[in-house]
Amino acid sequence: MSKDIEYKKLSFGFKEISYELSYQERKTLGIRVYPDCSVKVIAPVETSENNLIEKLKKKAPWILKQQNEFLSYHPLTPPRQYVNGETHLYLGRQYRLRIEPAQTNEVKLYRGRLIVFKRENQSPEKLLTEWYREKAISYFKTTLPSLLPLFKKYKIEEPTLQILNMPTRWGSCTPKGKVILNPELIKAPKGSIEYVIIHELCHLIHHNHTKAFYDLQEKIMPDWKKWKERLETTLI
Repeated sequence: MSKDIEYKKLSFGFKEISYELSYQERKTLGIRVYPDCSVKVIAPVETSENNLIEKLKKKAPWILKQQNEFLSYHPLTPPRQYVNGETHLYLGRQYRLRIEPAQTNEVKLYRGRLIVFKRENQSPEKLLTEWYREKAISYFKTTLPSLLPLFKKYKIEEPTLQILNMPTRWGSCTPKGKVILNPELIKAPKGSIEYVIIHELCHLIHHNHTKAFYDLQEKIMPDWKKWKERLETTLI
């Protein structure tokens, strides 16, 4: 027996947590926080509203912590217009975009400029997106193996690397050990890129965000919080 899904909100201090609530034949309350920061709550059928609210308030700090963790991986750069004078990021630095008509398509960095040479009717957005992806593939393929010696004690093998556009994540790690990185990450500072890769490599040892996971991340990269903050504040 189960009830229809309900959409609720919980006030916790100055925060408000929206969640999807459903009831099932089970003994304990289940709470899941997803990468898009959505929250799903599955409660035992006989749970009273007061009891449910009481339990959710106890779990609210954990829910907010999980949401903040996922938010740190959300690409924040707003949509670009791809016009002259617009700023674009590469490895944490800002470059002014300049679009030049040309006989062949090419993208170059030159004296603080990101110059897109393009043929007639060619989209500068498409050219720049392809350029970023190529740079990301090259840089990530070099950086990931260079960080593996930090994990020598744990004897992990070099994981398969996949470059994939993800609307809500900078990086991910599959149960089989594949590390997935968002090509948009190439716009972040080098230290922030290393932080994301190290974060995913730590997941090869500890699959969840447990204390052991964070202890390992702290050990491998003591200044990870600084680079996490740079990631969150640079790509805006």
